[in-house]
Amino acid sequence: MVRRRKIELKVLEDGTKTFTVRHRWEDRPVAPPPDGRPTEYLPFRQERGRHGRPGWLKARVPDGPGYREIKETMRGLSLHTVCEEARCPNIGECWNNRTATFMILGNVCTRSCGFCAVLTGRPQELDLEEPYRVADAVKKMGLRHAVITSVNRDELPDGGASVFAATIRAIRREVPGCAVEVLTPDFKGDRDAIKTVIDARPDTFNHNIETVPRLYPAVRPQAKYGRSLEVLRYAKELDPGVLTKSGFMVGLGEVEEEIVRTMRDLREHGVDILTIGQYLRPTENHLPMARYYTPQEFARYKKLGLEMGFSHVESGPLVRSSYHAHEQTGDARRGALGARG
Repeated sequence: MVRRRKIELKVLEDGTKTFTVRHRWEDRPVAPPPDGRPTEYLPFRQERGRHGRPGWLKARVPDGPGYREIKETMRGLSLHTVCEEARCPNIGECWNNRTATFMILGNVCTRSCGFCAVLTGRPQELDLEEPYRVADAVKKMGLRHAVITSVNRDELPDGGASVFAATIRAIRREVPGCAVEVLTPDFKGDRDAIKTVIDARPDTFNHNIETVPRLYPAVRPQAKYGRSLEVLRYAKELDPGVLTKSGFMVGLGEVEEEIVRTMRDLREHGVDILTIGQYLRPTENHLPMARYYTPQEFARYKKLGLEMGFSHVESGPLVRSSYHAHEQTGDARRGALGARG
């Protein structure tokens, strides 16, 4: 049980009052690694300090004409991006390359995952006009590949699946040639909700596993490892032609055999595209980091993933779920066609 909580009142740009909840990571005990040795964590100051992060984790300060234009478009249409809310280190590169991940269903989440920088609290009222504003932004930005994600909305009967579907259809109408990728919550395993999204025909269905099963009590306390695997399997069952995708972070205290097992689990559940990236602690109230993985280790996991049969593996220190999303989809499609040939 979580005993110590940090609760802060927050006023959003439109004047709406909500609150954030951050749990101290010590209150979420997890089992030790398979070898029985306790995990050692880096002090927060070492993670953030001048001599903490290795050189391969340095990202440029976001700027540039594409970045500024997309930011103005988002604010003008009252839209949110996971790029900003989750403090993605690739925001400058992606926005200047005309790629952005839209976050629908507001920017306040009903869950309190230990790694995530998105606000936890009581969400706002559902905005049924949001899908049309997203489609308008996709059109104005001239996107060829749009990524749609959301916070968790566990208080809604369908978890927000109908809004995902409406957004996909609105983009199809406004920008017929644009590929649409969705990164969904688990919808608490509701098959009707998953079907609602798949029936709208996204090109890629993504749901992140996030970490190895042993670490779920701390990393995703309101989620279930097996349930997330089943979400991915069922999406593929509903539409074998849709690309399924998932990803996880390293650096939270997992060990090699757990990483390999998680990769195999995803592949056995029909996942086509895999992303692996380094966990970076957003604040001191988030889960601590055990260690930094090297670029050579990420390259090894990419090689292993391709050997397992994934159509595409994006693996690197700064990789996030939507990083190079357009290239991921193209490679996976070509890989699937090659496998059939």
